[in-house]
Amino acid sequence: MPKANVPVLKTPVPKKKGGRKIKIILMLLFISLLCVLFFRSSLSKISVITFEGNEYITSGELLLASGVEVGSPFFAVSSDHVAQRLEEIPAVQQATVNKTFPGNVNVLIEEYPIAAYQLTADGTLQGLLANGTKVELKNGSMPVDKPILTGWEADEVTLAKLCLTLSQIPSELTADISEIVPSPTLSYPDRIKMYTRSGFEIISAVSLLAKKAGYMNEILQVQDPGRLTMLDADSYVPYESLENGTDRENDTTHE
Repeated sequence: MPKANVPVLKTPVPKKKGGRKIKIILMLLFISLLCVLFFRSSLSKISVITFEGNEYITSGELLLASGVEVGSPFFAVSSDHVAQRLEEIPAVQQATVNKTFPGNVNVLIEEYPIAAYQLTADGTLQGLLANGTKVELKNGSMPVDKPILTGWEADEVTLAKLCLTLSQIPSELTADISEIVPSPTLSYPDRIKMYTRSGFEIISAVSLLAKKAGYMNEILQVQDPGRLTMLDADSYVPYESLENGTDRENDTTHE
């Protein structure tokens, strides 16, 4: 019986991978070229920088302090770092930086609020922020909602503490105070005198003002104009008693 012919099995020839590698290399080169073109284009640069909420610091000053400018790399700018730089400006309480692609940077500025005003040597009016920072007023109008501080030294530490306190007490009280002058004594180095638009003279201390503010406001609402002392002991004497020399008989004292 004749033998059947068995076909010889061919050894599989491995597929060539050279074509696939070339495709991957070409793709990577293409992607790299796109990246180079993108980062050289205007799309990767900051095109617009806007500031909102700033009243006392100009946008030019903010831009200079931010360290960022139009044309800077958009993705290389850190929002947190820019905010930190801006918050180093004395008048800036908080800065929030928002980046929007392509190329837009918006900065929201929150400044310290005005606490009082101060007359300069040449008679112009400056604003004093809650942290004691002096700012120029744009409109130049005479304010009526905050007290004017007179007789204070420019570098006085108590002045900064007073501004912070004024920013924390009720606005209806600060709106009634027209003037605050320093009146230190040995017992109270931070003693002050305040004059109100409702006709009161108030003697207190910067360190006690926040604590006494609520009761002080009550007295101003219900009593006739007079001298109000609010230190460790509180007393109220109407001007009529002072004029008659009977203040000791008619005063009201609260320990």
